Amino acid sequence: MNTRALFAALILATSPALILPLPAAAEPPVYTDLFSDIAVQGYDPVAYFTAGEPIKGEKAFTAEFKGATFRFVSAANRDAFLADPEKYAPQYGGYCAWAVSQGYHAKGDARFWKIVDGKLYLNYSASVQKKWEGDIPGFIAEADKAWPEINR
Repeated sequence: MNTRALFAALILATSPALILPLPAAAEPPVYTDLFSDIAVQGYDPVAYFTAGEPIKGEKAFTAEFKGATFRFVSAANRDAFLADPEKYAPQYGGYCAWAVSQGYHAKGDARFWKIVDGKLYLNYSASVQKKWEGDIPGFIAEADKAWPEINR
């Protein structure tokens, strides 16, 4: 079989998989990089609360949550996360809080963050973070309304 025929056969064999709808997610997604299952770009979500800053987690201390792998700086932080992941995981799955308030997904960047009422929010960039900080309660209210629709 020549290369062209082999390529055509491969396309025909995989075409149905390309057009079938994906099943609805059981839970809202957690943002990870395209070729990774690592959440929060490898930063320890507990450290935002305990150290007051983003700190890269270690490969030795991980936990799975909603299909993503979270890294931690210590076993103690990992255990705190496992005891109450909703307390520490970023809101909107780590997607940009401002973008969600506008009705769409955009990646959240672990360097642009804020804890509001005991919840961690990430934003896309410094400029987006500044815009979001102009009306945090309003943007959170809008994002809370939009989030279920975005993930349908």
